[in-house]
Amino acid sequence: MSKGIVIRGREKSVDIALLENSKLLEVVSSNNECNFAVGDIYLAKVKKIMPSLNAIFVNVGYEHAAFLHYNDLGPQFESFHNYLKNVAEGRPNELFESISLEPEIDKNGVVTDLFHLNELILVQVAKEPISTKGPKLTSEISLAGRNIILLPFSNKISISQKIESSEERNRLRKITKNLLPNNYGVIIRTAAAGCDVETLEKEIIELTQKWSAILVKIKEARNKTPYLVQREVDRVSSLLRDVYNPSFSEIVVDTQELYEEVKSYIASISPENEGLVKLYTAGPPIFEQYGIERQIKSSFGKTVPVKCGAYLIIEKTEALHVIDVNSGNRTKADKDQEGNAIEVNIASALEIARQIRLRDLGGIVIVDFIDMKDNDNKNLLYETMKEAMADDRAKHNILPLSKFGLMQITRQRVRPEQKINTNEVCPSCKGTGTISPSINFVQEIENEISYIVQNTPYKKIVVKTHPYIASYIKKGLFSIEFQWKRKYGFGIKVMESNENAFMEYKFETPDHEEIIY
Repeated sequence: MSKGIVIRGREKSVDIALLENSKLLEVVSSNNECNFAVGDIYLAKVKKIMPSLNAIFVNVGYEHAAFLHYNDLGPQFESFHNYLKNVAEGRPNELFESISLEPEIDKNGVVTDLFHLNELILVQVAKEPISTKGPKLTSEISLAGRNIILLPFSNKISISQKIESSEERNRLRKITKNLLPNNYGVIIRTAAAGCDVETLEKEIIELTQKWSAILVKIKEARNKTPYLVQREVDRVSSLLRDVYNPSFSEIVVDTQELYEEVKSYIASISPENEGLVKLYTAGPPIFEQYGIERQIKSSFGKTVPVKCGAYLIIEKTEALHVIDVNSGNRTKADKDQEGNAIEVNIASALEIARQIRLRDLGGIVIVDFIDMKDNDNKNLLYETMKEAMADDRAKHNILPLSKFGLMQITRQRVRPEQKINTNEVCPSCKGTGTISPSINFVQEIENEISYIVQNTPYKKIVVKTHPYIASYIKKGLFSIEFQWKRKYGFGIKVMESNENAFMEYKFETPDHEEIIY
């Protein structure tokens, strides 16, 4: 699989993994019991007005009131709010496309001039509830499609910056300007590049019809607040809508129900690629078959290995995330300190970009790279990080290294970060302790062997480990030990050691001299 999506259906959730060259780039868990999602639209009432914050709190049915700041009202809030009142109260009103928009609200205005308690308001979830905070809202409603995002009460046309061709940007702008009804604006998404007129016209019609349906629901729901007027598409379709492109080689699903749903969605947006959707029916669980379970175990712990033998320490504080880059006290004989530092930092930057996306880290991320003196190396690291995060769909900003060797990254946070507990119960602690995931332990030993083979003069090594682990590695005719010997062409012997803890190992020469590397 060069690039694809693997979807696992479970009783209370759906897990979606995005892979590229078999490497896990993104994993999303959609909880069927979750009541709030970014994009949901509610008819609700003002619960509290906070002049000191220039914001209001809105009751959308969550334990904590949702938050709406003045800056998130949208420039056409007066037109939007007055039209909403007319619709909600069932007054005779003209067609939406025929209304005249009022002047934009004052950018420096205050909420007390616009709201009173228990007033009806139509809002959309901009950020899901995080920790003890309720959802963050916006009243600038947007309806997302595959190629465009429709904006009622707007006449502006914006185009994704990732569409770089000025010729293509002008073409898309001209097409949408001719197709859009009055009082609608649009954001043209990256996926729209190369789209024909018919495709864009069909999507605009579908989204304007969805807005008309919302207006009908508002009339019916004015006495039932808070009321979910429009639910965002489910997480599976949402991810497919955002990430799918013709470069995907397959989409694999393990339940019949999800298979039908995904196939139907792909058929609606790209009929010629409907055949990419496949139903997985083999014996092993789907995430194990595609190596996803192992990657999750190795990627969500506090310590994350990096390909070159270094490792990352990822910590979360109340205000930010901190990532520390460690070289593992290893150096290559043919490189000086600066050369080793840039090599480790470049490899770490690629893994950090993956980790940020994989864990969906939001807010402020501080990275402590290994110190470098050469300004060219510092610029190279900065450019590498920018390039590594270029495909990240979340809005982000990266600053160059500070004089202390720190890199600051800000990233849009719209939902809680992805947390997966990878620790396991220690078999020798009688259930009182935990250990790092055992599924990664043998792979960790092999990584160490690989480093010793490539970077030290030793030709024969002895791996000493707990008897249980040693038995597992030596088990069978084509044992893991045998595979290591064939793979590295190297004298490798695994020995039992009662002195080693269950998840502990060390390397020695055949003469019992400890190998330092």
